[in-house]
Amino acid sequence: MERAGPPDDAAGDLAPRVTAAAEAVVSTWTQATRTASPRLSALQLEALLIVRRWPGINLTGLAEEVGAAPPAVSRLCDRLEAAGLLRREPAPTSRREIGLVLTLQANELIDALFARRHEMFAAVLGRMRPAERRQLLSGLLAFARAARPGGDDDADRKPPG
Repeated sequence: MERAGPPDDAAGDLAPRVTAAAEAVVSTWTQATRTASPRLSALQLEALLIVRRWPGINLTGLAEEVGAAPPAVSRLCDRLEAAGLLRREPAPTSRREIGLVLTLQANELIDALFARRHEMFAAVLGRMRPAERRQLLSGLLAFARAARPGGDDDADRKPPG
């Protein structure tokens, strides 16, 4: 991958400053999660977001996505099901396979979380100058592109499993 900056622009020199700035973004991002009810762990929220992205995903696919063993993901799903956030249903293509789907409560919880994050980011962005907001967006988009393995776009990915 070709670097965008001049050769003397050492990425390693920027890393500590970018890390510190990213901590502010992550802190604002996670602060909204703390207000969610029921409280969710990062892994529980990640699992719900994956199931939302790919309704009907099976346990094996979810385990691949979260990087955990299927028995651990099964227990995670047990807890989410007990909380009324997840349902296991027979897959439409095979009665032997079980798919995972979100409940209305889970979708409402995620929508509320996204709205809260939007509100919190809008407040912070409102304290920045317009040119700073444009620079931030440009930089974050470039970072996201560089961070994707092989330039993949999640929207184009097939469901795992």
